[in-house]
Amino acid sequence: MNDDTDPSDLESGLKSLWLSAQSGDETAYREALEQIARRLRGFLSRRMTNMPEDVEDLVQETLLAVHLQRGSYDPAFPVSAWVTAIAKHKMIDLWRRRGRRENRHQAIDDVSEYELVAPQDGCEAQTDLEGLLRGLPPTQRQAITLTKLAGLSVSEAAMATGISESAIKVQVHRGLKRLAVLVKGHP
Repeated sequence: MNDDTDPSDLESGLKSLWLSAQSGDETAYREALEQIARRLRGFLSRRMTNMPEDVEDLVQETLLAVHLQRGSYDPAFPVSAWVTAIAKHKMIDLWRRRGRRENRHQAIDDVSEYELVAPQDGCEAQTDLEGLLRGLPPTQRQAITLTKLAGLSVSEAAMATGISESAIKVQVHRGLKRLAVLVKGHP
């Protein structure tokens, strides 16, 4: 892969492979997973500098999750944003597991409210969020999903979508305003 390859070309190539794979093309599926694995290694290596021995395990866990959740991919969004979101969740899970092992005798005062949320509450929140996001125009939904949920920077989201950074910022701003209205229950 050349360093001067346009990121939007890489994304469109991956998306094309992934859509072919979802239609049953096994060769496209293998190639898509190979590309995803290469990108994941780079992504996770940059974020796990203090845990390099865990990068490959996390790549494999993420690939398994991608395989198991392949039906949840929405073609309206970049494949890389979807995979990045899955990888971030796997990384957080690893950090939590490590934290639990290293801090088995943690004081009750140190437990955050987030850790006290029941698993089903998270599922309901996810369902609520998905419903709210469906109430947004596609460009706003995509901008918010990429920057706020998948954790991409504005420039990464702009490259993934092929629109300018300022347009991403505007779509996020408008989308968040619209979400606030939707949450309050006003039309």
